[in-house]
Formats: sequence, C-alpha cells, structure tokens
Amino acid sequence: MNAIWAAVGGVIALAIVAVIVSKQAQTPSVISSAGQALAGVIGAAVSPLGNSTGNMFGGTGALG
Repeated sequence: MNAIWAAVGGVIALAIVAVIVSKQAQTPSVISSAGQALAGVIGAAVSPLGNSTGNMFGGTGALG
C-alpha cells in the first residue's frame, strides 16, 4: 500500500514541476485558483459553526 501512495505522490510531484517549468504555464493563475478552492472548502466546513439560530439543526423547531 505504501508503494501505491509513493507512486501517486511521485506523479503529483512530477506534474507540479512540469507546470512550474513550462514556458506556457499559468502558474499564478493555477495557484490562485487552488487557493480559492481551498478557501471555499474551508468556508463550507466551518459555516455550520456560524449558525446562530440557537438550534443545532438550523431551525427553531416545534418547541420554539
């Protein structure tokens, strides 16, 4: 199983290097897009924590 993860990591590292050194690479755009995607994921993950309805299920419920 470790060999599979090592191979996957190697492929990802090779792809990253290829994008960075390419003459037509849009590296700043790629980094910006990745950052925006990560921010969206983090925002979605923490959004339930900001719910201030007073009910853990998001509504007022039948009891008020």
